[in-house]
Amino acid sequence: MNKKILISILVILANVGIDQISKQWAQSTLKGKPSTSYFNDMFKIIYAENDGAFLSLGSDLPDNVRFWVLGMIPVVILVIFLLYTWFSREVDFWSGMAFSFIIGGGLSNIIDRFLYGSVVDFMNMGIGNLRTGIFNIADVSIIVGIILYIIINLKTLQKATTTAETEKPA
Repeated sequence: MNKKILISILVILANVGIDQISKQWAQSTLKGKPSTSYFNDMFKIIYAENDGAFLSLGSDLPDNVRFWVLGMIPVVILVIFLLYTWFSREVDFWSGMAFSFIIGGGLSNIIDRFLYGSVVDFMNMGIGNLRTGIFNIADVSIIVGIILYIIINLKTLQKATTTAETEKPA
């Protein structure tokens, strides 16, 4: 098995495993209890079940539409993204890691949708009234993957710009 694929599988499984364990903890520990605040209310632990997508978008859709829009279409997208990550020569090691974080987070949330009909969220951050939505470890994985990919591309862009400037005729 290709080293890039093996490491990607491990990253995906780690992300899914950590997220699923954290959600089980949230269900057994937080469900039905009031929120707990830390760091002067900058971080809250609060239990929520989200049958929509990001910020509960789509939660008001009929069940059959929600199944396709929030279940099946994301599965197809993740499979295509996974195949691209594993088999495209354009995807280097670090981009593959970034994509694996995104795939792992997305997969874990999709597992919840299919098994339970909703996704368990339990973290919230903010200052005063400026707050994030309630999120989970899978969401953090997706954001980490996106940030890693942006950093990789900024470095690549910076290298290309530096190379182009040094190759300019005088």
